[in-house]
Amino acid sequence: MPKGPQGQKRPADVIGAAIKIAQIATGEIEERPDGKESARQGGLIGGKARADKLTSARKKAIAKKAAKARWSK
Repeated sequence: MPKGPQGQKRPADVIGAAIKIAQIATGEIEERPDGKESARQGGLIGGKARADKLTSARKKAIAKKAAKARWSK
């Protein structure tokens, strides 16, 4: 299947592609490139949920490990 300029899926036949482009231009459908934005939103939500679930001792251990890795270079 051919892809648009930002990797969007487009119909392979000429008529189907023309109809799809017309629908995008008139606002009948909204084209989103590969759902990357929704994936990003899920990651933002998941990080906060994980932080809420961790105990303070575990957070401290993770922070110490990260600081050690940063300063060991």
